Amino acid sequence: MIFTLVVLFILLWVFLIFITRAIVIVRPYEAAVVERFGKYRKTLYAGLHFVIPIVDRVIKVDMREQVVDVPPQEVITKDNVVVTVDGVIYYKVVKAEDVVYKVQNFTVAVINLAQTNLRNIIGELTLDETLTSREIINSKLRLTLDEATDAWGVKVTRVELKRIDPPRDVMEAMHKQMKAEREKRAMILEAEGYRESQIKRAEGEKQAQILQAEGKRQAQILEAEGQAKAIQLVADAEKYRILAVFNAIKEAEPTGEVLTIQYLDALRKIAEGQANKVFFPVELSKLVAGLGIVGDVMNVKEG
Repeated sequence: MIFTLVVLFILLWVFLIFITRAIVIVRPYEAAVVERFGKYRKTLYAGLHFVIPIVDRVIKVDMREQVVDVPPQEVITKDNVVVTVDGVIYYKVVKAEDVVYKVQNFTVAVINLAQTNLRNIIGELTLDETLTSREIINSKLRLTLDEATDAWGVKVTRVELKRIDPPRDVMEAMHKQMKAEREKRAMILEAEGYRESQIKRAEGEKQAQILQAEGKRQAQILEAEGQAKAIQLVADAEKYRILAVFNAIKEAEPTGEVLTIQYLDALRKIAEGQANKVFFPVELSKLVAGLGIVGDVMNVKEG
């Protein structure tokens, strides 16, 4: 009885192990490579699957994007400067059976491949190009690794250089050069600023002089126009006065005697002026004849 119970227990235990080994649960980020008697049979993806224990061997592969840290290494640039470079590689398995059967240890393989290609790429660049062309180096290294790992069922998605460190003496020289460049740019900017300010000041003074001259010219023009207008107004007033006198005389219908008397009165006023010489606008004979006529008129009036 005891032997029978022991046998039944063993059989039950073996059955449970068999059932447990026969059920394979593959998670969404995994793929399972199934071998039967040491030969590749199929690849299982997310879900519940059944296999034959002992006969089938299941190898699970993580399909998520993963990262490999490339250890620091010394690389010689084209101009014979030793720099220390390290980086990281991001990859993703796209074909589980290839990464299982076509490469023994993918992490070691890709690290050595990355280090070798880094030496080749940076060896073609000078130190300045290496420091300023990080994106170019990343792109070239990614393309090279992607081509090499394609046969392994792996896709290299991104490569990033974490640091590129030149020797200490080179770093000090670079810092001094950068400091000198900054001081040079500061002096150039200061000189350009002073020159611009002087130019602006000269232009401002020039513009002020132009405006001042223009204002003075406008004032002279306005003054001249005012004087011309005043002269015109005086001339117009004189014209109106003369016309008024002429019209008044014309309306009064003066006789020759009256005109002669007015003429003599005008001559008297001319003689009273400050001038040393007096010019008569008419002939003297006509003046004398006019005086004779006036005398006759006066005698008639007394008689």
